[in-house]
Formats: sequence, structure tokens, C-alpha cells
Amino acid sequence: MRITTRHTVRTVQTLCLTVTAALVATGCGRSEDSGPGKDAPAEIGAGKAKGTVVMWNLGDIEPALKDLAKKFEQENPDADVKITAVPWDGAHDKLTTAIAGGNTPDMSMIGSTWMAEMAAMNGFQATPTSIKSSDFYPGQWDTTKYKNTSYGVPFTADTTVVYYRTDLTEKAGIKGPLAGDREGYLKDLKAIQATAGEQNPKLRHATGLVMGFNSWVFWVPMVWQQGGDIYDAKTKKFTFDTPEVAKAMEYWASVPKEGLAPTDRSDNVQGFRDGLIATYQEAAWAGASFHKDAPELDGKWKTMPVPYTEQPAGFAGGTDLAVFKESENPDAAWKFARFLTEPDNLSAYVKATGGLPASPQAWSEGNLSADENMKPFDEQLKVSKAPPAITTWQQIADAIDSELEKLALGKATVAEVQKALQSKATSIGTGR
Repeated sequence: MRITTRHTVRTVQTLCLTVTAALVATGCGRSEDSGPGKDAPAEIGAGKAKGTVVMWNLGDIEPALKDLAKKFEQENPDADVKITAVPWDGAHDKLTTAIAGGNTPDMSMIGSTWMAEMAAMNGFQATPTSIKSSDFYPGQWDTTKYKNTSYGVPFTADTTVVYYRTDLTEKAGIKGPLAGDREGYLKDLKAIQATAGEQNPKLRHATGLVMGFNSWVFWVPMVWQQGGDIYDAKTKKFTFDTPEVAKAMEYWASVPKEGLAPTDRSDNVQGFRDGLIATYQEAAWAGASFHKDAPELDGKWKTMPVPYTEQPAGFAGGTDLAVFKESENPDAAWKFARFLTEPDNLSAYVKATGGLPASPQAWSEGNLSADENMKPFDEQLKVSKAPPAITTWQQIADAIDSELEKLALGKATVAEVQKALQSKATSIGTGR
């Protein structure tokens, strides 16, 4: 998935419950000796790619992707790559419908949080063993897995860091980044808040808070930082009733309770630009947006890794490349997927698009850390984790979003939210 807090893309992340549940239950009509978790890895043949490769791209087709397709065709003269743009807001339903009807392209970009659901529909081929997990950030590789089998190749990565306005934080006596531990970070936020309306006339709140849609992206890593989790893959049980979850919720609730963040669904990006908030947590696209749309802020903001308690952790999102079971040219499709994720090619793609590579080698190849505001993203990618690889994940995520909002608004206690989430998650279950 692409990390976003924009409500206009909720349809992208929403499960098509009725259709998907039926498809998962039937296994799309395939035999019992194949299917999710039982698939043998695909094989990539020797020699150059041949024939037509039809790929679906989520969102607009970037010029960089077209350039890489041409480069692939030059290296493979008998291959022809055809790329079709699929709007993000309709991509989920289009993909599930294509899988259900056996009318898929050869390959597609897939939102990372959709991988388990669509793999459970028996939609993808298992990743060839010649594509090594060690070539990618661990959390990004885990986004391709369902029932311990990989069904794709990590392509673009997405994670979050803290953005802070140096012109505002320095007036609070903070030289350099804020504290890297949660307790120290909270103290720094309080120091920043104390300057609101005084040293910083425009400032309203020390930080921003994501309310509702996709707030789980920012909260779940707090549980991981405590050494806990919300789901135990071994027992297949949810663990919202643990002390680690309680501590993460207590911290989440404390920020708005102490007036350090707004609770009115404010636009964090705009608030940051306008100087209404001094810090907030967001993905890499925000930095690119500032450079493009608010050049007057250049030199007035920086980034830092997300503060943590027991251990660093972050959310691993982004997109993967998957080859469909019904592909008419799987060998060439896998060769194109492998080509796109080669360090030099992936590096060229993310530098042109302002994204993050799912590969450490691509990061080094592009010398992305030369930009000091990019370094924290590399640090986060090294410790980021994928959410549970269960087919009902979006339903669980929606429940978390809803309950976190109650917590932030003071409409429910930590204990009440824990109980509600444990009950809701258990009722929803894990799907197939």
C-alpha cells in the first residue's frame, strides 16, 4: 500500500467483502493439490525474454517506467512490454475481479496490504527461488508472503519518519532533531507547545495526529517498539489484550489529551507548511511535495527516525510486483519483474519518481543518503515490519482506526479500546 491519510482513497484499501469472501471460500475452483501455501516456486528460464508482457501499473504510468520498459526491450529484442494504467481508487476491485474471472494480465503492481488477500484467491505464482529475499529490506520482503510463501517481488517501499520545522523547534531550545526515545520526545513536544502564541505566534500544536483512516499505520509500530504485537501467527490469535498494546495506547492517547495535537482531522501537510504544527509523521512523498509546492520552506525543515521505546520499528508498505497464475507469458513477466528490481534500474525509477526503493542495494546505487533528509528513511526501512499476512487485514485495520479515534477523543479508555479490539478482531477472524 501507499501510505496516505487522504480519505478519498479509502476505496483502494477497502475489501470487496462479499465477492472476496466467496472466492476465498471456494479457492477460485482450483484443485486441492495447489493453491496458497502449496505452490511450488515458478522458474525463470535461461536466455532472453520473448513475446508480449502485459503489465498493469497502479496510478499514472511514470516516464521512468516507460524508459525502463524500452531498456528491457532493447536488451530483449524479441520482447514487447505493454503497460496499462489502472487508477488507484479502482485498482483493488479491478484486480480481484480479474483474478476471479481468470482474465488477468501477465503481471501487475500490487498494493502491499493486498498481497495476502489476493494470494489467498490463488491469484499469483510463487516467487522463483532465483530471486533472493536477501536482496530486499526484510520488512519489504515480508509484504510478499502469505502462509510462509512469497508471491511477488518488492518494488517500491513506503515508511514514515518525523518531519520537524527547525525554525519552530529551535525557538523551544531544541538544537538538532528531537529526542529519539518516546519519553524524551514527549518532553520536547511539551517544550515546543509552550512556545505557541509566544515565540511562535502562528503555532497551534506541537505535532499533528492522524485521525481515522490509516491511523493504524502510525500506531501499530508503537506496539512493535514495545516488543509486542497485535497478532500471534503461531497461535493464529489476536493479542490486543497485552500490556505492550496498553502502553502503546496510553502514549497515543496522551498526545491529544495534553493538547499537543489537534483532534479535528486537520491536514497535517498544510498545517506544517503554514507553521500551525511543528512536527508530524509522514511518508517520503511529503518531502517531495514541500520541495515542489512550498520551496520557501527549503532549509527550514528536516527529518528524523521515528522515536521508540524498547526497540526501533516502523511500518513497511509500498508496492510489490506479482505474476498472475493465468499469465500467458510468465517467463517473460518474471524476467521483467527481476529487471525492474535490479539495483541500478530500481534506483533510477525511485530517483525519478521521488519514491523509496525496496532494495538496500538500490539505495546505495542511487546514493540516496546524500540527501540528509533521506537518511532517516533508510534507517526506518531497515527496521520496518509488514502487518499480519491475513486476508481480513483491512477489516482489522478499519476497526483499529475506529477505536483509536475514540481513544484520542477521550470517548473510551485504554481498557475499553483493548477489550473492543480484541472482541472485534476475534469475531472478524483471519480468513482463509
